[in-house]
Amino acid sequence: MRRHPPANLDLCQPGESFIACTAWLARKASFALFLLAWPVLAQTPDLGIAGPPSLRLPINPGTAPSETARGVVRLMAFFAANDTQPIREGLQWRVFEAVPGPDGNHKLVAQSNEAAPNLPLPDGDFIVHAALGLAGATKRITINGTFLSETLVLNAGGLRIAGQLGDTPINPAKLAISIYVPEPGNPEAKLVVANARSGDIIGLPEGNYHIVSTLLDAAANGSPNPTNSVISADLRVQAGKLIDATLRHRAATMTLKLVNNPGGEALTNTAFTILTPGGDIIREMIGAFPSATLAEGEYVAIARQGSKTYQTTFKVVSALDRDVEVLAKEAPPPPEEPECSDCGTNPASGSTQAPPHDND
Repeated sequence: MRRHPPANLDLCQPGESFIACTAWLARKASFALFLLAWPVLAQTPDLGIAGPPSLRLPINPGTAPSETARGVVRLMAFFAANDTQPIREGLQWRVFEAVPGPDGNHKLVAQSNEAAPNLPLPDGDFIVHAALGLAGATKRITINGTFLSETLVLNAGGLRIAGQLGDTPINPAKLAISIYVPEPGNPEAKLVVANARSGDIIGLPEGNYHIVSTLLDAAANGSPNPTNSVISADLRVQAGKLIDATLRHRAATMTLKLVNNPGGEALTNTAFTILTPGGDIIREMIGAFPSATLAEGEYVAIARQGSKTYQTTFKVVSALDRDVEVLAKEAPPPPEEPECSDCGTNPASGSTQAPPHDND
């Protein structure tokens, strides 16, 4: 068997001086000693020697002090006591300390918009409040470091309002809906919801309500403009039930034009006024062909250009949008009554009396 010569263990390079080789070996030995001492330095107190930063690990919850012990409460809400399914959307939860502060207010400690939240709370007494629209309920609970499940009954119902023009749903942005609590002789006694949105579920305590829906029209600047199409309804909200109410408007959009001839081009710089037959002003507009949404019925349109005024009457049929032309022609004067040529004529009887004469 062939034997290999032993490996060269010389640490110094050939030709290198003894002093240089010794210094090189000393540096290597110092580095090795530092590596061996690293675990000890990392665990010893600060003695002015720079070491690696200490790590801040979270405290095990099982070893936490007793004054910071926390429990968890799971919250659910029902419309009525006999409901089998909890409310699944639209809830707002708030948890307050049971004992008021020096200012008399209860401190808010937790809140959530989830339907059934799990809220961690420290030990102690708290007041839980659940709100859905105008409906709400409160309950006092006690946390003692364990899991707690609580339910609240709102004794309320849901109301969902939709608008229709003919058989076509109305865009929610074109409706202004107000909800009132009526009183005897005054259906709009107390406003409880000023800007209800069509299609949304509104939580309301059980009771009677008066609903007013106003159809909106886009003004010249793009802002919503209320029209004279207003629908109202009275209904009752029952606990645990969702009520769908559809309010049907009867209206149409009229485009006004001042023309020289039927079907002619609209004249610019014209001011229009729309009135009821009784003379009540409904809308005032300026332009060549402004539009207005009007409730079903009869109207008078007056067009002014310069010092001249023209007018016409028109009828609005629900869901039938059309143009209304005002002819730029002055109305003929009413016929004059003929002068009395025979003063002996009796207008009431139509007979003619002969003048009196002497009898011979």
